Amino acid sequence: MIEKRGIRQAYSTGPYNKFNDEEQWIRISQGCPNHCPFCYEPPELEWFGVPEIVRNDVHIMDMNLLSQPEGPQTIRNLRAIRVNGQVVRYTLVCGIDYRFLTDKIANDLKISRFYNVRVAWDWTYDDQFKIANAVRKLKNAGYTNKDIQIFMLCNWEIPFSECVKKLNLCKYWGVQVMDCYFDGQTSPDIDPIGWTPFQIKTFRHEVRKHNQFANFGIDPELKPQTQEMID
Repeated sequence: MIEKRGIRQAYSTGPYNKFNDEEQWIRISQGCPNHCPFCYEPPELEWFGVPEIVRNDVHIMDMNLLSQPEGPQTIRNLRAIRVNGQVVRYTLVCGIDYRFLTDKIANDLKISRFYNVRVAWDWTYDDQFKIANAVRKLKNAGYTNKDIQIFMLCNWEIPFSECVKKLNLCKYWGVQVMDCYFDGQTSPDIDPIGWTPFQIKTFRHEVRKHNQFANFGIDPELKPQTQEMID
């Protein structure tokens, strides 16, 4: 069993509202009821409310907005907001919890202009049917393969070999993958905890290549042959 390292501050630390000339970052709730052993999010659900929206591109940082009683209605309410007479686009920074995703919520996300939708697949390959069902709901709502990403927890208790199987299934679905490393680590400073350094490096490479194929349909790093070479 991998244990959390040391004492860390919780992921969410109250309401948040920052913006630059183009984007706004907000947190309107915190807490998650799932009690996942790898997560530092507090289990108590708190609701802060939506601050004034002042940009047309808004990133919502909440860890599990759909688990909040106010979450689904808030998603519907956001569609009416305009800034400088123009519509606002939203994205959920954290992965959607498939346990709270319904067909109606998927449709509301699409109508309210949520883009780059992400589904969290933190656990085992056996959850493939649940994740596939969440992807189906999003596609039925009008999202395309390029609109959907799968958050995948790496370097934890789920073995490298099992995450490779999950990645292969995402290749079949045609959706992108975001590899997230245990304990909030980011490249290039990823300490091997559940995986070896070679496994971490290999998986990061495979995810990067997979996303290139998903986005472009070809390998953009491969230089095209000249006509003389083809002939």
